[in-house]
Amino acid sequence: MIDPEEAPSDMPQGSAICGVCGGPLPATRYVHVDPWSVVVLCSAACLHEIVRARRRVGWAARRRRTKSAAVALILGSIFVTPHAGPASRRRIARAAPTPQTRLPPPAPHALPPGWYGPEWPPTETNFLASLGQDAWIHPLSGPVRRMPRADSRVFGAVRPGERPAECRNGHCGVDLGGEIWGEQVHAVHEGVVDYVQRSANPDRGGEFVRLAHRDGTVFTQYFHLAAIPAGLERGVHVKGGDVIGLLGDTGVKESAPHLHFAISVRPWKDGPERYLDPEPLIALWPVRVPVEGGESGLVTTLARPGLPLGSAPLLSASAQKRKAARLAKLKHGGRHGDGDARAEVPADPAEDEGQEPARPTSGDDKAPPDRGDETPPPTTGDE
Repeated sequence: MIDPEEAPSDMPQGSAICGVCGGPLPATRYVHVDPWSVVVLCSAACLHEIVRARRRVGWAARRRRTKSAAVALILGSIFVTPHAGPASRRRIARAAPTPQTRLPPPAPHALPPGWYGPEWPPTETNFLASLGQDAWIHPLSGPVRRMPRADSRVFGAVRPGERPAECRNGHCGVDLGGEIWGEQVHAVHEGVVDYVQRSANPDRGGEFVRLAHRDGTVFTQYFHLAAIPAGLERGVHVKGGDVIGLLGDTGVKESAPHLHFAISVRPWKDGPERYLDPEPLIALWPVRVPVEGGESGLVTTLARPGLPLGSAPLLSASAQKRKAARLAKLKHGGRHGDGDARAEVPADPAEDEGQEPARPTSGDDKAPPDRGDETPPPTTGDE
């Protein structure tokens, strides 16, 4: 507010009306000054009105500038932001190799077939490989490992009669020992008694025991026993190394005592049963060595391996007939009366023995109740 007497001399002349309402100016006036103009007002109300109008103009200008800045920012971001183009190839960051402080492990050695599970159907090679991993023992005690001593005692040697084809010339096992009559015969592995023949049985291998191993897939047979323990009956569980009989000569005709040992396999239930040559196995199995002065024994793996003679080669049909004829001639008196016949037969008397049973047939792997005096099951024996 300006008093007329205090009004500056340079105040605009002729300003007799209010700059807002247009009314006459009183003696006391109000002046609004901004950088662009000077307005003389009649009252405080007009002064407040012009101040509000100036503020509205200022806020409108600010809003216009704000909108312009926002539009400029949006347009700038559109042009600056990269658009989607062809995907660039990603590069995988690889960590720096760690310093090698130890040598790499050696490459694994190739293992024989059968060690990681048999083929199907399993073959003889599979079973030999799996038997090599198991805890088996030689059927006769040490300290000397007993092996077949002559060609007539090996697997596949000449024997008369109808024999399984895999037995080549007829002998379905190996003949061991004979140095000590009545020495102990051991179960080569834990299993279940499959059959026991206690009578003399002169034409079927004498007294013998047949054991089932590995859930009825492997069978071992022990022939020409002199005696069998009283408690050994069908279905009885035995451990490897248990005594299952004494070495003898039952079922052997004019031959020295010995153990006829055979192995057969039945890969699956109700499948065919086949004989294996046990000589490579008994050449490596641990040997039980008796402790001096007692009946106990220790099993050692330090026994020297045996030297297999190998299974007999398959002879021709004519050669087998000639061999059988010589054996029959010897059996009917050639040993005592014909010198030429003695010269032709082998020196080993183990060939002159009784007739062995026919091939085992397939059946239930589980041991049924004891058969008592029934006819023995079809198993292999020795001559």
